[in-house]
Amino acid sequence: MYCVCKEHIELALDKFVDDYEDAPDMVNLNETHFANWDPPVKCDLCEEKAEFLIV
Repeated sequence: MYCVCKEHIELALDKFVDDYEDAPDMVNLNETHFANWDPPVKCDLCEEKAEFLIV
């Protein structure tokens, strides 16, 4: 699972496929709220705001 900014979507998708050998789902964190989980504020790969969840 990766929480990333717009700039790092492609890299996160590639890493996910390499790690799990399966196509991930992509969730827009600006449009989705989780009842029991708060997503990270920052991108996993830089200091920008995390906007997408790759899972």
